[in-house]
Amino acid sequence: MQTLREDARDRPSAAINSAATAERQLRNWPGTHQVVVGLSGGVDSSLTAALLVAAGWQVEGLTLWLMSGKGACCAEGLVDAAGICEQLGIPHHLVDSRERFREQIISTLVQGYAQGITPLPCSRCNRMVKFGPMLAWASQERGIERLATGHYARIRPVGAANPQPLPGDGRDRAQLLRGLDSNKDQSYFLYDLPQDVLNRLVFPLGELSKAETRAEAARLGLRTAAKPESQDLCLADHHGSMRAFLDAYLAPRPGEIVLADGTVVGRHDGIEHFTIGQRKGLGVAWSEPLHVVRLDGALNRVVVAPRAEAARDACLVGAVNWVSMEAPSEPLDLSVQVRYRSEPVAARLTPVAATPADRDAGRPHRCRIAFQEPQFSMTPGQAAVFYADAVLLGGGLIEPES
Repeated sequence: MQTLREDARDRPSAAINSAATAERQLRNWPGTHQVVVGLSGGVDSSLTAALLVAAGWQVEGLTLWLMSGKGACCAEGLVDAAGICEQLGIPHHLVDSRERFREQIISTLVQGYAQGITPLPCSRCNRMVKFGPMLAWASQERGIERLATGHYARIRPVGAANPQPLPGDGRDRAQLLRGLDSNKDQSYFLYDLPQDVLNRLVFPLGELSKAETRAEAARLGLRTAAKPESQDLCLADHHGSMRAFLDAYLAPRPGEIVLADGTVVGRHDGIEHFTIGQRKGLGVAWSEPLHVVRLDGALNRVVVAPRAEAARDACLVGAVNWVSMEAPSEPLDLSVQVRYRSEPVAARLTPVAATPADRDAGRPHRCRIAFQEPQFSMTPGQAAVFYADAVLLGGGLIEPES
């Protein structure tokens, strides 16, 4: 840290309190203080590494090479990640994960869009490409059993005092909590992490806001302090847009835009270019505004309806991962978030029997969600994530209407 600026007079008071809290928690974190930090080359992961070094941890950086060519998470990101490690005086490692990323993310994403499902690649990437594989590499190659990232979320370790009673049995489990910055909280994308991963994670930025992160990074003179934040999915950044990405993998398949009764009201250039709830850009002239309510992969149709007919009061959720509590056997009243940027809403969760396919896939938990008020734009393939206040209880994937 000798190469960094550390004048406390340069630190805003809010950043002083938040960074001091984060550093204090890191110093008191249970277990050994050896960690690999997942470095993307952005300011969040950069400050994560810096805070851990300041707290006296033995830190090594790890960057996954996910794609070739341009893209903030690849070319420029690799350079900045290596530069941060040099600045902090810690080792930097690069792991070629392009094939795993292609198999687990690109292939799954393309297949989902072709079937009329809108996949959530970030949560799948966290489970299948990033956290588990990075922990395995750290353990096998470096003998290190902990991983830290720049996610805005918090971990309550096993055995930590729990000030809030939770539904179900959460004893002997690491618990996942929202980040304190509600505008930046990323817990939604972490719902699919298993306990054996969650219990080995550290999220130093969970107590900070994005503004405080930038202020602290600037105070320390980190080279990424002012680096712009990526505004889109990494695949969209890489290809220029999500449409360009999909067009690179899916052949044109024009079809019909129809009402629920089958009345044809327009044509489309591929169901993959539409999202549930979409109103603009349909190219349909009708007596009232129409919204996309279903993408029919089998018939290659975009189904539209007036907004009044577009809401749903219930949905099935499959591939459920219970995080901070054991799987319930009785109905639960909780809050459910059905999109990353949506507000959590009150709902009742009822466990339902798993299908043979669920059990074969090792995901035996399914549930039905009944909302207190009908919800607009619920999208098959996206996550429904369950919360009790700030604690993430679990989550799964919204299934298509039968």
